[in-house]
Amino acid sequence: MISIIKRTKLASPQTHHSSTILYPSLSLSQSLTQKNMEHNKVDTKLQESSYDDQQKWVLDSSLDSRGGVPVRARTGAWRAALFVIANEFSERLSYFGIVTSLVVYLTTILHQDLKMAVRNANYWSGVTTLMPLLGGFVADAYLGRYATVLLATIIYLMGLILLTLSWFIPGLKACNQEICVEPRKAHEIAFFIAIYLISIGTGGHKPSLESFGADQFEDGHPEERKMKMSYFNWWSTGLCAGVLTAVTVIVYIEDRIGWGVAGIILTVVMATSLLIFLMGRPFYRYRAPTGSPLTPMLQVFVAAISKRHLPCPNDSSLLHELSREEYTKGRFLSSTNNLKFLDKAAIIENRGSKNAMAEKESPWKLATVTKVEELKLLINMIPIWFFTLAFGICATQGTTFFIKQAIIMDRHIGHNFIVPPSSMFALVALSMIIFLTFYEKLLVPILRRVTGNERGISILKRIGTGMVFSLTTMIIAALIERKRLDYTKQHHMALSVIWLAPQFIVIGIADALTLVGLQEYFYDQVPDSMRSLGIAFYLSVIGAASFVNNFLITVTDRLAEEISGKSLFGKDLNSSRLDRFYWTLAALTAVNICFFVIVAKRYTYKSVQSSLAVADGGDDVETASAGNTSKYT
Repeated sequence: MISIIKRTKLASPQTHHSSTILYPSLSLSQSLTQKNMEHNKVDTKLQESSYDDQQKWVLDSSLDSRGGVPVRARTGAWRAALFVIANEFSERLSYFGIVTSLVVYLTTILHQDLKMAVRNANYWSGVTTLMPLLGGFVADAYLGRYATVLLATIIYLMGLILLTLSWFIPGLKACNQEICVEPRKAHEIAFFIAIYLISIGTGGHKPSLESFGADQFEDGHPEERKMKMSYFNWWSTGLCAGVLTAVTVIVYIEDRIGWGVAGIILTVVMATSLLIFLMGRPFYRYRAPTGSPLTPMLQVFVAAISKRHLPCPNDSSLLHELSREEYTKGRFLSSTNNLKFLDKAAIIENRGSKNAMAEKESPWKLATVTKVEELKLLINMIPIWFFTLAFGICATQGTTFFIKQAIIMDRHIGHNFIVPPSSMFALVALSMIIFLTFYEKLLVPILRRVTGNERGISILKRIGTGMVFSLTTMIIAALIERKRLDYTKQHHMALSVIWLAPQFIVIGIADALTLVGLQEYFYDQVPDSMRSLGIAFYLSVIGAASFVNNFLITVTDRLAEEISGKSLFGKDLNSSRLDRFYWTLAALTAVNICFFVIVAKRYTYKSVQSSLAVADGGDDVETASAGNTSKYT
């Protein structure tokens, strides 16, 4: 058995070893298909071998840094994932050092009014969280996740450098004098180019890095499978540590020392994280790009439509599927009972005739059960994605209106220290870190024993629970904003910013449940070839929600003017009725939760076939063999 592996590794050309600086898939692009087929043959033989051999080698079609079969003891798992989490810490430090202060920057440096500043912040946030759809597609189809992370980090650094230079180069400075009545146009242009370069960098970095980290754990290995369930929680903990540092240290520097100094720090930290990420290269497991994942989906549609008049067989074993020797990548999926029309794409016409063999060569006429099920997975995700938008709208308030509330409240602690308004977001990060640790160490073990589910509760139940907390946040925010308005009117002084703490803390708990749940859901339930896109789908929830939030601001403002003759959003918050906007969001979220529950109850999770019976993760169902539909729970 070991000799088989050695022969496979020795078969790779020596030149491969010296050409993998950026990513093995870039330099081995012409041999990856052959490598994957060799790897799969080894995989098949390994499955027939002893348990010890299966423990030694990684059996999920991943490659090591030399393009060979990874050795489990030397690659992947936490030894590799820690490099990835460290890189995410740095990226979130930079991102939240900008996003939480963006409204402050737009109103104080660029002198925009409240409505315009919030709208611009939402547009940037929306673009930044929708760009991963493009970045994830490029990573999965062409460049590979590792190479995409490197390229995106370089673009990200370009944005940070330009942002920093706009504060030091005389021609790009906002103003030359102390008091700036109107900023220079050159500074405004440089600023927006810089932050949108960061958007492009985030678009490639965010989906590729998170999915690359999850790739370090093999789904078919029981111990690593359980590690992967914890990975998303610890990933989010590292993320929150970056956020916490950003909204305390970085924001304080921006507020008290200068935006330029903060820019230097963010640039140096990001450059350092790139070097750390490169240091982990020998320990990573890599996945080869598989070409456009959208083409097979279109082929299923075409094949199903062309056979629309054929009856669908009741026995799924009559549908077309490749043998394990023919299948070169990914995992087999079991046939499910939903969206049965698409099963027609896998019907073999003229079974037993010569025509049937010829038809197999055209994927536009005949699809496999696995390809059909992958399309079903994507279609099933659409309602889940749509009904989590309301949560995304609630979450966007944390970096826009919540921060703007903090600006006009009393932020004194003692006599000398004034809390920077953006630092209030530290409560979100802290509550996430504390709750995720509590959830991972205490709640999950208890829930596992109670429910028998390795995740503790299913992914969609976790997401739904977080949505209830987001509803609670909006109710609390509305009540506190009303109290703030009344207090300011009666006492002619600002209410203490401590009153905002509950809404920041509760939205942090909501994020810990729903955002982390969405990360795991979209990574886990998409086809294996689309996992970077899966993370992009989760990010697009927040991106699309930012645009919907802008739309709601406009609609509710116009309705308020027509009904009462007074705008909801004045020049500042004291002349606005933000509490009514929060009540509107609370009502929309409550209705949305009802629809989400209905959709979640009808949802069918991915059903994966495996040659080995492994412990079920709670949602991603494993079956014992290709012909066996029993579920391990």
